[in-house]
Amino acid sequence: MRLSPADLPEQDEETAGAAQAAPFARMLPWLLLVAGSIGLLAAFTLAVEKIALLKDPAYVPGCSLNPVLSCGSVMSTGQAEAFGFPNPLLGIAAFAMVAAAGAALLAGTVTARWFWLALQTGVTFGVVFVHWLIYQSLYVIGALCPYCMIVWAVTIPLFWYVTLRNLHHGHLPGPRRAVQAVTGLHTLPLVLWFLTITTLIGIEFWSYWSTLL
Repeated sequence: MRLSPADLPEQDEETAGAAQAAPFARMLPWLLLVAGSIGLLAAFTLAVEKIALLKDPAYVPGCSLNPVLSCGSVMSTGQAEAFGFPNPLLGIAAFAMVAAAGAALLAGTVTARWFWLALQTGVTFGVVFVHWLIYQSLYVIGALCPYCMIVWAVTIPLFWYVTLRNLHHGHLPGPRRAVQAVTGLHTLPLVLWFLTITTLIGIEFWSYWSTLL
């Protein structure tokens, strides 16, 4: 059966969309496994430091490097126990599940729509919580926790690429053309996202950074 000229553009769009989606199919399981493992390690280290601080209030965590990069200053605040228990415990559970999901996908596990929607719920909660912590660190606490920043750094791409994957496969509503356009430039929004956060950190703590120049 020969296609009419009117049919060709639509087929080309579908082919281009499939080509754009292909890298996510290969990359996302590895991203879940690696980012989940890094987040798990950071959360576990924070939990260990928190326990040491609870045992000895005079303990200085190894990630307290200067007045700005100071885990101890952050750990001693109410924001560090946002749900009534240390935040790292939540991170340990969440990142362990993310890493396990990545390992399952790499092993060839067939996943249903509910799996991706559950994962979407988790990473969305994570990215919202992370940005609340960023705001609290910059404008309320006035200090940064290096291990917390590692958690920020892995949570954002996890949310971004899980969302792109779900949009592309129709698990989330979204205009098809817009989804394909964003997918084709998937790294640009992520770079701008990190650049914005880095700029905010630089501006807020410039009075200290400038003394190091």
